Amino acid sequence: MPDKSLIIFLHGIGATGAQLMPLASSWSNNLPETRFIAPDAPMHHRYGHQWFSTEGNPLDPARILAARQAFDELITDAVRREGFADAQNRIAFVGVSQGAIMALDAVASGRWKVGALVAFSGLLPPQPVSPASKGTPVLLVHGENDTTIPPMASRLAAAQLGSAGFKVELDVERGTGHTISSTGAQKALSFLKRTLP
Repeated sequence: MPDKSLIIFLHGIGATGAQLMPLASSWSNNLPETRFIAPDAPMHHRYGHQWFSTEGNPLDPARILAARQAFDELITDAVRREGFADAQNRIAFVGVSQGAIMALDAVASGRWKVGALVAFSGLLPPQPVSPASKGTPVLLVHGENDTTIPPMASRLAAAQLGSAGFKVELDVERGTGHTISSTGAQKALSFLKRTLP
């Protein structure tokens, strides 16, 4: 029987997709009709892969704009390969750090109208948010003690998306840094069970 939904994990800078697959293993029993994939970002990084270069100003919005084409091509190919080309509403993006930035940009720009989006420790560059994807429910999870991307970034993203009509849930976790905590992973799982078909 074909899987009902597809979760695409988007890793952080200097990582690989394989590093997020243990999360898929821990979720799979609760999401039995879901397929999980974790592609490697297209750009090389000395420790793995990256979605865009962070030399100089790592949060320069121009970097993210420049990374859009490669992101879209890579995700389009992956979606087609998995048989979900005509079913964006049955796809979820789950991104962490730089992967969360790319996922938030993909949805906020209106390019991807996916069924759900979870962003761990992400941010949304200052840009107009398109209401085209506002049907995508969004969960933002951020550690209160994150020194890499401060939690204010997710608070701002929640405000930006909310004002464009998105349904956004924000969870800032006390005592958590720049990581996916076990409670954060559990919240994401509950959110996906509720939002994916």
